[in-house]
Amino acid sequence: MMASRFGVSRWWTPCSRDTTVSRRSSVTTASVPSSQMQPTEEFTRLVRRPDREIPLDEAALLISAHDHDVDIAATLASLDELSRDAPDEPEAIAEFLFADGRFAGNEIDYADPRNSFLDEVLRRRLGIPITLSVLMIEVSRRRGHTLPGIGMPGHFLVGAGPDRFIDPFHSGAALDTAGCRALFERLQIGAPWTDGYLTPVGPRAILVRMLANLVHTLVERAPANAVWALRLRLAVPGVAAGERRDAAALLGTLGRFEEAATVLDDLAGELDEPGAARVRQDAARLRARAN
Repeated sequence: MMASRFGVSRWWTPCSRDTTVSRRSSVTTASVPSSQMQPTEEFTRLVRRPDREIPLDEAALLISAHDHDVDIAATLASLDELSRDAPDEPEAIAEFLFADGRFAGNEIDYADPRNSFLDEVLRRRLGIPITLSVLMIEVSRRRGHTLPGIGMPGHFLVGAGPDRFIDPFHSGAALDTAGCRALFERLQIGAPWTDGYLTPVGPRAILVRMLANLVHTLVERAPANAVWALRLRLAVPGVAAGERRDAAALLGTLGRFEEAATVLDDLAGELDEPGAARVRQDAARLRARAN
């Protein structure tokens, strides 16, 4: 069974209706309109929790709050309201959300940054695979099921049971492993298929991928705005050394030389020689460009 292959006992975990109703949205007492809070500090605080304790909905909205004002509590309440009318089982939830066009994949302007902001997805009813998946995960949680994200390269999915996957971007289509592989091959990623691409991922990995999408989109459309998304990505624990060097290089390209050098300084302190020496040299070159 796929569940045992990935080291998890279940793909979705039912909880009691009392638990579901009492929890509803995962808003904390710190969640207030973004004009009254520091979204970077709050996001950083949340993503440093144990993975299972990260409120995916709230953290996703805090990403949005770096681009525009977001009333976190009101938006979470709108998710609660949407969930009240939803059915209970995963496939039925997918049909409720996506099959009748209530929410859809934005195939006209896939790279629109608004597709990556959960509040804008709720408002415009359009998104990309990962934000539509977050929507389904959060509606399902409110209906009593903990569904995992599936971080397949090129196209995010939702796990709905052993060898059961939902594709929110394509009208909530139900897929098995063979269907996921066929979708992957149509994307022409250029890498060979492995069933490991269907490994469930938790909130932290989902947020990291949302930020990666945003950085890519913003660099193409509004490069200066990519800086805050890069900063948030670097605030998430566990950033690999190579990714931090890439982030520093991009910050340098965007003219943030001192900030890029600081990223490399921090990285050098964690590396052995001679790698640390090379990173310090790169930091010095960046600082020289700032003068």
